[in-house]
Amino acid sequence: MPRDQRSITAADIMPLDQYELIRADKKQEAIERKKLTRLAVGPYATVLFENWDSMWLQIQEMLRIEKGGDAQLVDELAAYDPMIPKGRELTATVFFEIGDADRRDAFLRTIGGVEDHIAIQVGGHEMRARPEGDTERTRASDNKASAVHFFHFDFTPEAIAAWKSGEGNALLVIDHPNYGHAALISPDARAFLARECF
Repeated sequence: MPRDQRSITAADIMPLDQYELIRADKKQEAIERKKLTRLAVGPYATVLFENWDSMWLQIQEMLRIEKGGDAQLVDELAAYDPMIPKGRELTATVFFEIGDADRRDAFLRTIGGVEDHIAIQVGGHEMRARPEGDTERTRASDNKASAVHFFHFDFTPEAIAAWKSGEGNALLVIDHPNYGHAALISPDARAFLARECF
């Protein structure tokens, strides 16, 4: 399916032997893309904005690693296709990264409910994060947040226009009481995501 249809189907996925021939180039493209789509928010949060190419590569890599064939492909498409921006949204994977496992565990127990405290702001508009799917992101038993989250940010037409205008600042904001940080989304990132997502 053409990428402008904003979906990945089985027909878009390459056989593993063919993928191996272009894998190095695709990995290099991903490194270059992440220069525009990766954003540090405070000391522990990394936001990675997604697009068709990043999700296609993720599916190809999962199939390469696990070699589950057609049965696995069905699961990978179900997991990753929803994270392709559908035309009026940005999507992002958010990681909370601390190298030491004990420190990471302790930190995640302080930011339960963080999925309700993330937003994008631009031109007077605020788009609150909408978690992907029905996966529990904060464990009810001990209020521990997941280290990885998948989010959608739904834009109105006016917010899209503000984003595309390049005027003012665009921010990714985390306003959790125990983790309050914001980061500026660069003009180059805004332009790239405007082309890819809206």
